[in-house]
Amino acid sequence: MTQAGSVRRIVAALAALAATAAIARAEDFNDYPTSARAEYVFGCLKANGETRQAIEQCSCSIDVVASLVPYERYVTAETVLSMSQVQGNLGGQFRTSEQAAGALNDLRRAQAEAEVRCF
Repeated sequence: MTQAGSVRRIVAALAALAATAAIARAEDFNDYPTSARAEYVFGCLKANGETRQAIEQCSCSIDVVASLVPYERYVTAETVLSMSQVQGNLGGQFRTSEQAAGALNDLRRAQAEAEVRCF
């Protein structure tokens, strides 16, 4: 095999590897189901006015959050937010748990980053 043929094979292999890595990153970014994205955007619109500009900003915001927080961690944080509003011992467990606080802090940091990038 010639040197040019070897170089072509190496370049082709590197291109395939790069494409595989790009697909893996895209799958990680898109692990949020459509319903979760829609629910986030709906809540964001209610908080920021129901304008065309708000739709763009809120859509951008969930994309940023999804790129920074894995969906499983997002669900944990959303559960913490919901359950911490429950009165009594059950709600207290969600308000005082280190794991719950960590998940909530991850979400809040991602939302702050989204605010900077999108609003």
